[in-house]
Amino acid sequence: SFGADREIVLTAVKSFGDALLYADESFKADREIVLTAVKSSGNALLYADESFRADREIVLAAVKQDNDALKYADESFRADREIVLVALKQDGNALQYADEKLRADREIVLAAVKTFHYAIEYADEKLMADPEIRFIMEQNKKP
Repeated sequence: SFGADREIVLTAVKSFGDALLYADESFKADREIVLTAVKSSGNALLYADESFRADREIVLAAVKQDNDALKYADESFRADREIVLVALKQDGNALQYADEKLRADREIVLAAVKTFHYAIEYADEKLMADPEIRFIMEQNKKP
């Protein structure tokens, strides 16, 4: 069957990372397969063995591919400045998954509103009136 043949699974997840969902459980715990899957579809992190949600390399690869993968990552990565910035550079909407401390970080919030002006909704209240953040937000409004 598809899910039990390693080479078939590896080929499948390379093209369509979410195919990991249908793979045998042993492959969901196979680092090479999981890394290949998240590079194709960041959200494949959801189908991988839970231990990979705490694996920095896997999480970083997943977030580079799809910022939404941050929501499946271990809580510690939601406070990881580098990982959160990678997610925000794709889409500021990922600010909603960031740790509270990062939501109060001016640089983080600036990065978020540059790609998604509504990200201000997830920022710490004290930054909502920041003139530079407001200016960038207005400049980057999408119709």
